[in-house]
Amino acid sequence: MRVIKSVLQMQKISLKHLKDGDEIGLVPTMGALHKGHASLLSKSEKDDDVTIVSIFVNPIQFGPNEDYLKYPRSVKQDLEICRKNHVDYVFMPSVEDMFSQGHKTFAEVKVMQDILCGPFRPVHFRGVVTLVSKLFNISYADRAYFGMKDFQQLKIVERMAKDLNFRTKIVPCPTVRERSGLALSSRNTYLSDDEKNVSLNISKALKEVQQDFKTKNLNFIKKNILNKLKKIPNSKIDYAEVVSFNDLSIADKNTKKVVFAVAVWIGKTRLIDNIVMTRRGEK
Repeated sequence: MRVIKSVLQMQKISLKHLKDGDEIGLVPTMGALHKGHASLLSKSEKDDDVTIVSIFVNPIQFGPNEDYLKYPRSVKQDLEICRKNHVDYVFMPSVEDMFSQGHKTFAEVKVMQDILCGPFRPVHFRGVVTLVSKLFNISYADRAYFGMKDFQQLKIVERMAKDLNFRTKIVPCPTVRERSGLALSSRNTYLSDDEKNVSLNISKALKEVQQDFKTKNLNFIKKNILNKLKKIPNSKIDYAEVVSFNDLSIADKNTKKVVFAVAVWIGKTRLIDNIVMTRRGEK
């Protein structure tokens, strides 16, 4: 495993692998790796000849009052996880190398970035899409792996890759959860023990409304889960919405495959989660 800190060096290495006929897998991360990330690494190891993991806390996806400076950073632990999962290259550029002085170019995916998390984090998806497009150009990846917990991010990146004709195929990977049901997230480290116990009510509420989808209308389901989320102590709901699996448009009675997505603050920690639901007879 090699740690690469230069954009130009990573690009040269990737280009050589491309010319040699190797298939390249990319796992973009902000570090603080956990078992969810490890599942992405494992998938790339199976699918690709070469696996590149980027570890970069991206400043342009954080708003002025968000947690960029305190976002968890655990380089030593991250490198050990990468090593155990047979990663070939860990790409760890500096902010100055990724975004040179005077950087003025950004990428956006209109409409899809303006719902769910968008109104609450107005610069977030522009920052994500800009960084990911740069990573695709640096890595020449055949495949890039994204977890479904960040479902809006996944669909936005899929749209960006298609619209801009990137060679990179986006590979969605299932949400990894603790035995309790809590979706794994680097931000879970912010939670106290009591807050962690309370946060289990988010995934529990999503699981309970899954049965309602077979017989109830979407308005009933939305009201039901909102009522469940409102009962969580020391919490604040940003949103609870039902959207189309395909394009994030607001779901209606004719939408066959939907995603119920929620964002809830537990104390000072913002958690997102979702569940995919399909009407009988659909795939």
